[in-house]
Amino acid sequence: MTTFMTAVPGADGQATAPAEVRMPAHRRPGHTIVALHGGLNAAAAPALREHLLGVLRSSGRLLILDMGEVSFCDEAGLAVLVGVQHRAAALGIIVRLSTANRQLIQLLHQTGLHRIFVVQTAPHAQAAPAA
Repeated sequence: MTTFMTAVPGADGQATAPAEVRMPAHRRPGHTIVALHGGLNAAAAPALREHLLGVLRSSGRLLILDMGEVSFCDEAGLAVLVGVQHRAAALGIIVRLSTANRQLIQLLHQTGLHRIFVVQTAPHAQAAPAA
């Protein structure tokens, strides 16, 4: 499991105390599941990118990113996901997002990336309206 620290934005948008972001990877025959926990922002992006690219090297044909415990995702976190998806496609690996929360689903719709990522929503998350 990989763990790193990242700053969490407060209500005013300023960084507050660091929060732990964990990324355990579970390899199964033919696929890998990476459970992301915490906030995916500019502070977390470099370690997230490095970890996910490392996972791709030993992944099966399917990489599932379990987003169920992701508290938020900003443009930097989204850029990492897009970059990993492009690298995975070049390697013949399919990337799927699982249990994404409402904020991430809305971000994907706002950016048009819902057309690229296959997303399985969390039971409590409502589908975002089309942008």
